[in-house]
Amino acid sequence: MVRPYTITRGRTAPERDDLTLITVLTTTHQELDEYGRPFRPGGRGLQPEHRVILERCRRPAAVAEVAADLDLPVSVTKILLGDLVAQGLLLARAPLSVARAAGGADLGLLTAVREGLRRL
Repeated sequence: MVRPYTITRGRTAPERDDLTLITVLTTTHQELDEYGRPFRPGGRGLQPEHRVILERCRRPAAVAEVAADLDLPVSVTKILLGDLVAQGLLLARAPLSVARAAGGADLGLLTAVREGLRRL
């Protein structure tokens, strides 16, 4: 078992403060090396946890889902995610921007759901 302090290289807080539990993450389209890892000229090597994150985020996933898959605390996961976003290997989008990109949130549907919940 590896301590979270070791995984984060001693960091205790993420550099980014915009990563919430429902922030949607996807990998960027990067060239891969001969081992199937992202090719980054002059970059430092990725830790195993970083590779798991990149594999998991080939399809969009929320921060909470990634933390659950890694079986790590969310705070540790956010630090690792911040590393990958800073290196340009991962994209982070707020859920509202994803909804807007898909044509926007249906306010009529949201209102109907709210009213239905109130009636319960």
